[in-house]
Amino acid sequence: MAVTEKDIRNALKTVKDPELGLDLVVLGLVYEIEVGDDDAKITISLTSPFCPVAGQIVDDAKAAIEGVEGVESAEVELTFDPPWTPERINPLIRSSLGL
Repeated sequence: MAVTEKDIRNALKTVKDPELGLDLVVLGLVYEIEVGDDDAKITISLTSPFCPVAGQIVDDAKAAIEGVEGVESAEVELTFDPPWTPERINPLIRSSLGL
């Protein structure tokens, strides 16, 4: 069965921003997902370009994607264009956070 964008997004829900305790998907940090035959490439951002655990988040995202059945390799690209803002968080969650 072919890997889908939804499969990748579900895997990324296991990767949390340690400062906020919320996952990359909920925070709106996943900007793009490209799925090939047996590979996936994603573009993510961070809540701050000065995030001290940026490398760990990228490594965790790569490991999560490579853990999806059918994915042989994963590439994670980090971008700050456009810069992340709290408006990228799901409105219901943003409201519960008081943002």
